Amino acid sequence: CETCSEAEAKYRCPRCMKYSCSLLCVKKHKVALSCNGVRDKTAFVSINDFTDLNLLSDYRFLEDVGRTADAAARRLPVRSWAAKKAMSLRNKARGCNIDLRVLPVGFTKRRENSTTFNCTEEKFYWHLKLVFPHCHAEYTLKGVPDDKTLADILKPYIDPVESDPVVCQRLKIYTASPQSDVQILMKIENRRQNSVRYDELDASRSLLDNLKGKVIIEYPTLFVVLKTVKHGMVILGQ
Repeated sequence: CETCSEAEAKYRCPRCMKYSCSLLCVKKHKVALSCNGVRDKTAFVSINDFTDLNLLSDYRFLEDVGRTADAAARRLPVRSWAAKKAMSLRNKARGCNIDLRVLPVGFTKRRENSTTFNCTEEKFYWHLKLVFPHCHAEYTLKGVPDDKTLADILKPYIDPVESDPVVCQRLKIYTASPQSDVQILMKIENRRQNSVRYDELDASRSLLDNLKGKVIIEYPTLFVVLKTVKHGMVILGQ
């Protein structure tokens, strides 16, 4: 054993070719040499040491590469469709004076975004996130029509009469406060980290009207705060 130098070797590492006598020594050699124990399929083998097993290994390696390339090619149309959809949404948003920006494939916000545009109705159905900082609560809404007012969007959450009893209990500080104390804020994108500012939105106006002239990354995130409770969010101009 090349690790303990005491017992007779029973195993040989496919990666670094070190001999070991037990599972314990195998683990020790992996830690000491930063070895993962996986055979290197592309390691150099001299012509004198080349055997039928090496030839078979190379053949299987090339087969794996072929399968991977074929799978990647099959996924291209899906990505192309997603890119076209994103481009279409951006163009429609631009027509409404909204600067909609799309993240690269793989980002969480890109995966979870369910925003669509209905060409028949000429209307956005937004993926929307509501954040209630005073209660450390977040809610995700899907298919929110762009002509719905922010007040109507918030009714199921903070309205003392129309809100869900379970949600109402969790957001008790909001439902117990006058509606005049409620502020709806949205973070202004593309500002320095040490200069974060928020836009105050108008609850009586539609979601579309409130989003006009603003930068949206994937989908809107609205922060619902109370004027009488400290929240540390600085509104633009204050």
